[in-house]
Amino acid sequence: MVEKLSLGSIQADVLRKRIKHVHLGVFPPEGAVRISAPEHMALDTIRVFAISKLAWIKSQQRKMQTQVREPERDYINRESHYVWGKRYLLQIQELQAPAKITLKHKTLLLQVRPGTSREKRQELLEAWYRQQVRQEAQALVRKWQAIMGVQAGKLLVQRMKTKWGSCNPKTGLIRLNTDLAKKPPEHLEYVVVHELAHLIEASHSERFVAAMDMFLPKWQLYRAELNSLPVRHEVWGQH
Repeated sequence: MVEKLSLGSIQADVLRKRIKHVHLGVFPPEGAVRISAPEHMALDTIRVFAISKLAWIKSQQRKMQTQVREPERDYINRESHYVWGKRYLLQIQELQAPAKITLKHKTLLLQVRPGTSREKRQELLEAWYRQQVRQEAQALVRKWQAIMGVQAGKLLVQRMKTKWGSCNPKTGLIRLNTDLAKKPPEHLEYVVVHELAHLIEASHSERFVAAMDMFLPKWQLYRAELNSLPVRHEVWGQH
């Protein structure tokens, strides 16, 4: 059962779970607020916690509501697509041969069989983007592990709606957003260093910031650039 919590002009959903601590999240596209709380915690206690986070909640909501999004793609000839921060025009080539993607000058050549659907074209291109990120990220992880003195675990590249990357400090698992292949290469490097830094410090504490400042002095510039760029068009379902 979901309880409703009023925080002035903001409404929050409270979900009871078998957990020890309160967890608060703000979710796209409009900034819905959800709080996971221990089963027996008093609602007034949850309210006090949420009120202490109001400034952060409003900040996150503003970011989501003003975030520029890419137009929906049709995967047709002469449509703009981006690879490592550079603009390419899509060219569809229909041949009775296995699918293939090639960058040629300012053209992103997508070779498909005749009659291939829009959904299949999208699937092929996203798989290619995922491969690009994985290939580049593996080299970056090897490079920065040695520099930072950490050891990552498994590397996963996947479609992510709300994050560029994540790290599980306990297992070393790093996840990266497929769409990083559309952004400038230095932005992927920033995200890789950011996630590896969580193997030094799990939170975004002063120790984490100090590590980022030491290893990648321009990290705040890269973060600002990345967060100012359009993110993928999404069709958001009900939460």
